[in-house]
Amino acid sequence: MTHFLDIHKTDPGDLHAIIDQAQAMKTARKGQPKGMPDADMPLAGQMVALIFEKPSTRTRVSFDVGVRQMGGQTMVLSGADMQLGHGETIADTARVLSRYVDLIMMRTFEEDTLLEMAEYATVPVINGLTNRTHPCQIMADIMTFEEHRGPIKGKKVVWSGDGNNVFASFAHAAKQFDFDLVFTGPEPLDPESSLAGLYTTVRDPHEAVQGADLVVTDTWVSMHDPQSARERRHNQLRGYQVNEALMADAKDDALFMHCLPAHRDDEATSSVMDGPHSVIFDEAENRLHAQKAIMRYCLGV
Repeated sequence: MTHFLDIHKTDPGDLHAIIDQAQAMKTARKGQPKGMPDADMPLAGQMVALIFEKPSTRTRVSFDVGVRQMGGQTMVLSGADMQLGHGETIADTARVLSRYVDLIMMRTFEEDTLLEMAEYATVPVINGLTNRTHPCQIMADIMTFEEHRGPIKGKKVVWSGDGNNVFASFAHAAKQFDFDLVFTGPEPLDPESSLAGLYTTVRDPHEAVQGADLVVTDTWVSMHDPQSARERRHNQLRGYQVNEALMADAKDDALFMHCLPAHRDDEATSSVMDGPHSVIFDEAENRLHAQKAIMRYCLGV
């Protein structure tokens, strides 16, 4: 049984194969209506449970559409529907769900919840996001970069802002895909210590982006952060905004990415997000294709 829990837990050869299949599936669908199924319908007859303890737009829609395009069916469950760990244990939930569905995608808060689900499930489990990592997003980001610029191996990627869960998956990807990753952000928001050695830190953002092939940022605040935390983060991160002046210090053909949703003119200006370096909407679309390939990888179809 094959789970997709984190990028660093997946063989590099398999990661490259997932990207290649995602691109092939995207190419094969060019010009087709969104609701038309893929020609081979690899998930025909399969039922996929989509569990959301955290709210979602892109993850929910992209997984749901992806399953349907591949001929499968979805069952969308919220944390309120399941009350994971508050009544029935996660382990028992995993065992029961495995009797009903063929694949489980989970978007949750604590990594331990995901890991316990995977430990006791007898069907594959996919990490749709935890507080620690967001591997499906980074697979879409790698796909997007290679779609525009070719292999990411040996390229320079600069992350500007908070060393959060999305950055953590970028750090895992840097090792697996063999590219150079630079973090630029304030010391209080440094990435967790377990990621040491997977990236370098440059505090001055203008110095950090010198020679960058890709500049990436993410929202400064979470929807769950209290107002006091939002104000503090804005003060800490204001100097790390991705604006035209910062992009001018990167390579002339550098790309800009943001996993969305964005707070425009906070972490990145609208002029950058809508400008010639930006591939944010290709990046958003590629969540669909990358996740379809991840599901096929997990199910071996």
